[in-house]
Amino acid sequence: MVIIQLDTETLLMRLLLAALLGGLIGWERERRNKQAGLKTHLLVAVGSTLIMLTSIYGFDNSLINHPNARFDPARLAAQVVSGIGFLGAGAILRRSNHIISGLTTAATLWVAAAIGLSVGSGFYWPAVITTAIVLCSTLILNKLESRFLFIKKSGSLRITIEAGDQPVQVSKITSLLQKSNMSVEQMIVNDDGAEEDSSKVTMEFRVFSFNSKGIDTLFERLWEVEGIKQVRMNWRDKE
Repeated sequence: MVIIQLDTETLLMRLLLAALLGGLIGWERERRNKQAGLKTHLLVAVGSTLIMLTSIYGFDNSLINHPNARFDPARLAAQVVSGIGFLGAGAILRRSNHIISGLTTAATLWVAAAIGLSVGSGFYWPAVITTAIVLCSTLILNKLESRFLFIKKSGSLRITIEAGDQPVQVSKITSLLQKSNMSVEQMIVNDDGAEEDSSKVTMEFRVFSFNSKGIDTLFERLWEVEGIKQVRMNWRDKE
């Protein structure tokens, strides 16, 4: 068996194309402030491309033609497909019993690895088309889903906020709730022991959520409010 060696220009082109395609997917995740963004997706795509190039073209002919050698370019690629799972698992976060975020980001990481393997093997058009499909699904289908598909979850949500050393502006919290399409049904402030320790001040908001798809964004924005030390959310679905 004779292994064809690629020229430097082709190798460089494949690595750059993988960086571009993976970067496009990462850019979409980055603009949504997800756990894995531009750099992570770019590195996954480029790394998997390099592994595929190494698997196909990285071995010397003298080793390949050895009678005891078994050459299988798919062996390293298979390890990438299974090994990328640890990055995907790290992107998935469990907010509460009803809120799990990061599944889409984990899926895009897996696809970015597949795109890198495709580019590394010279399978260019499928990699480009896959990138276009991923971008359409994350940019366009998300809007269509929230507008036309009846898969929204509504119900009562209990949001418990614990204040830190600095006072929390309630107006900022209520503003974020309104922007997330939620109506405040009740607000309870518990300041027992506030004179001794301001961190014991807790606020409980009982709201009605018309659409659960904005919960993840609300959770992240509440943590950005100055003075908030902890945020807990629990569903209390209406029958």
